[in-house]
Amino acid sequence: MFLSDKDIHAAVKKGEITLEPFNPKQLQPATYDIRLGNTFIVNDAHSTKAIDPVKGIYPKTQNVEVKDGEEFVLHPGVSILGYSKEKFGSEQYLIEVNGKSSLARIGLIVHNSASIVNPGHFLNIALELCNLNNVPIVLRPGMEIAQLTFSTLSSHTKRSYQQTGRYNHNNFASYIPPKTGPLARKRSKSKKK
Repeated sequence: MFLSDKDIHAAVKKGEITLEPFNPKQLQPATYDIRLGNTFIVNDAHSTKAIDPVKGIYPKTQNVEVKDGEEFVLHPGVSILGYSKEKFGSEQYLIEVNGKSSLARIGLIVHNSASIVNPGHFLNIALELCNLNNVPIVLRPGMEIAQLTFSTLSSHTKRSYQQTGRYNHNNFASYIPPKTGPLARKRSKSKKK
């Protein structure tokens, strides 16, 4: 069962859902709109001959920081990572990230396949942004980019996503956490684990 706007708001107030920052104006009847952040990760096409996931060959990437009020131009056929301004998660609810119909109609995909956020996973979500149109699409930090749905579980999970140990950036050879912004991580903490 999906939560309604009233239930989403109540769950945020109780601390059952983390949505930071939370703005009631972003609530829809059964979803919550999230905004595009300032960090983008783009492939360096000139130094990448091919991607071969079986052999662990991934593209070289670079981080692009776009200030509020500025724009990022996503060209046709290009796929990048962008991140949400909002940090969100829940121990009790399954969260799904979906595109907005207004953006889908212009050919913008916000996730290729990774739409589920398991209980216990708190993050600024990586959006798999792809332009399927034949003309460039202008992306602006702060624009409403996707929507979240929250569904109840049949019972509490045996272990949360954090306990699985699966969310580990070291699994992805090409991923380098940004030095600034919502994804900045202290390397000393990760080395101690």
